Amino acid sequence: MDHLSGLDAAFLYLETPQTPMHVGSLHIYELPASYKGSFVDDVRKHIARRLHLAPVFRRKLLAMPLDLANPVWTLDDPDLDYHIRSAVLPKPGSREQLDQLVGKLHSKLIDRGRPLWEFYVIEGLRKPADAPVGTRHVGFYAKVHHASLDGASAVVLANAMLDSTPVPREVREAPDDDAPPADAYGAAELAGAGLRHLGGQILGIGRALPAIARTAAQLLRPPPGSGRGAPRLPLPSQWFGPRTALNANITPQRAFASVSIPLDEAKRVAKAHGASLNEVVLAICSGALRRHLGAAHDLPAKPLLAAVPVSLRAAGNTQMNTQASMMRISLASDVADPLARLRAIHAASASAKALTSSVKAVLPTDFPSLGAPWLISGLATLYGRSRLAERMPPIANVTISNVPGSPVPLYLAGARMLTYYPASIAIHGVALNITVESYNGSLDFGLTACRKAMPGLAGLARDMAIAHRELLATLEASAAEPKSPASAKRPARRTTPTASAGAAASRTAAAKKRPAAGKPTAGAEAKMTTSKPKPKPKPKPKPKAAAKPRSPRRAAAARATAD
Repeated sequence: MDHLSGLDAAFLYLETPQTPMHVGSLHIYELPASYKGSFVDDVRKHIARRLHLAPVFRRKLLAMPLDLANPVWTLDDPDLDYHIRSAVLPKPGSREQLDQLVGKLHSKLIDRGRPLWEFYVIEGLRKPADAPVGTRHVGFYAKVHHASLDGASAVVLANAMLDSTPVPREVREAPDDDAPPADAYGAAELAGAGLRHLGGQILGIGRALPAIARTAAQLLRPPPGSGRGAPRLPLPSQWFGPRTALNANITPQRAFASVSIPLDEAKRVAKAHGASLNEVVLAICSGALRRHLGAAHDLPAKPLLAAVPVSLRAAGNTQMNTQASMMRISLASDVADPLARLRAIHAASASAKALTSSVKAVLPTDFPSLGAPWLISGLATLYGRSRLAERMPPIANVTISNVPGSPVPLYLAGARMLTYYPASIAIHGVALNITVESYNGSLDFGLTACRKAMPGLAGLARDMAIAHRELLATLEASAAEPKSPASAKRPARRTTPTASAGAAASRTAAAKKRPAAGKPTAGAEAKMTTSKPKPKPKPKPKPKAAAKPRSPRRAAAARATAD
């Protein structure tokens, strides 16, 4: 049996009508001028031929008796007419209307009695004026439960669905289906499997505890030479985020907005200022939030904190599950200057990464699940009903995630994908989620929020474009800024022949072996060169006193210089 890990199952238990736990994406596809068919029908046929390439298409939940432990995955034959649906935008079919429809679709829970995914083909989208003649644009919204996959495995799912050319590639044939149906397992068999899995989880945690303890000791132990009492890594300078309108209990209704930024421009900003692309993304979000909250008179004096997901997935791991953790980074939203804000985010990011990299290898993604369905579900319901999110200090103000995507255009059933806007999860206390996907030379921002907490989400998307232009302006300012006198090229120092000869003699002495007997040493040459020239003898000079012999210390120093 394929048991859900503790982390995957947690997304099931934390889900309530107010907090759906699915992730999604909005795409715009361009159909060629020669296309005449029904795109939704073609998508169904396309997916039917590729169901075996991604387990998420067929996996369905099977609960344990009395919900004593995590459920297991079974395989099912999905009803593609149900899972792949069509929708039509009202006229004029604007991008704003498309985002509004995605917000409504993203608000609805996924039916757990079926495989945990849904696709929507959205017709009626208005084509921009610069689109090729005869082409047609359609929207495509996909959502999959987070218990099935995370951001990295979503890219694996996309690779199974999509092609790199307009002509779909040939895929391997589906293997023989020998998986037992869900009703083939009895209650006793399920309970026995659950107990065996629970034992394995306990053993796994037991094996990990020594490594966790060693890592904790290393982090808390003072570094060498720092004295007692100082931890190896600095403690957070800000334990909680300031309270804003984003940090409230949320309702089931979602709002969605999207914006695209050229990837090469963001990379230029990162390279010019010694930052990473992810830090530039954080700076764009910070600038937009600063502008947006400032206009609403809700900008706090303390900097906002971002919860940033961190992948725990090893290189080459393509498992369709969740392998991620979270780190917090200051957005420096209290800094007015865009460049100074980026530098502050760079420093905060470096500190957070140092801590995360130290504990990343020992963070468990599976843990004992006995009673977890009851316990976690009850606590999640109690947390929402008690409105604790509005009473407790915020752990973070916003969730921001950056997922690398395909650098080349992709195709679905012959249609070219133009955009890749992610849609994600809002929770009580963190009503805004910003997820970014890099795709084909663009950074596509998808903003998901509680509609009540963020009624002006489209305005925040426009503020992100403004924040990006502010960072671009720092490049022009840096290029136009005159060089400081300290950075100007200084004239070469005048070197006396005596000093030059001495330096040459020293290099000669270091590069060559000691000369043969009878020849002057390099030190003697240097001494002769650097000593003052003797005056010409005068006629009948008066006799001078004999030179005072050198002391033993000076003689030893002279020999060391010669060596």
